[in-house]
Amino acid sequence: MSGCWNCGAPPAFTGRDTGEEAHFCAGCGSLQPPPSNYFDFFGLERKLGVDAGALDLRFYALSRRLHPDLFFRRGERERQYSLDSTAILNDAYRTLKDPVKRAEYLLKENGFDVGEQKSANVPPELLEEVFELNMALEESAKEEVAAALSKFRSMLGESDAEMARQFERYDRSFDRGVLVEIRGLLNRRKYIRNLIETANGTR
Repeated sequence: MSGCWNCGAPPAFTGRDTGEEAHFCAGCGSLQPPPSNYFDFFGLERKLGVDAGALDLRFYALSRRLHPDLFFRRGERERQYSLDSTAILNDAYRTLKDPVKRAEYLLKENGFDVGEQKSANVPPELLEEVFELNMALEESAKEEVAAALSKFRSMLGESDAEMARQFERYDRSFDRGVLVEIRGLLNRRKYIRNLIETANGTR
């Protein structure tokens, strides 16, 4: 953005942690068009680690400052910017609040494909677990299904712990190689959740 649409002052969004005031021109106070990037919208660094409490505070502060009711007497441009900002605010908050959605979003922003997990694309290390679950389901062996469900839940917890470690690695280095590993973890996690849902559906 080259500058304020109303007075031409330098843009408020600089990529720094400028908070809610960055949404308004420092010169004339006019509401500015919202940035499309979710991290920039909240004035956050583009990292995988996010302080949930700080995010909550920013969300509520921005909700108050950007609410369309506050702009009903303003011009058409600012009214539209308010509507646009509110829509992005809610989507961005839901995305950045959830570690998995946050990771998927950052991967997409960095050019990675994070499409839906295909059931036919089984991670090699899970092939045995899938086979055993299918056998138990075919035989209606409830105890084996319950045991498999417990195992999958444990695997999901281990996967989340490893993902948190990789988040820290990326935030220290911004290494795209770490993002490749995170994408693999996300795919594995999706498949484990599919297995949990399958096992749950038989109980």
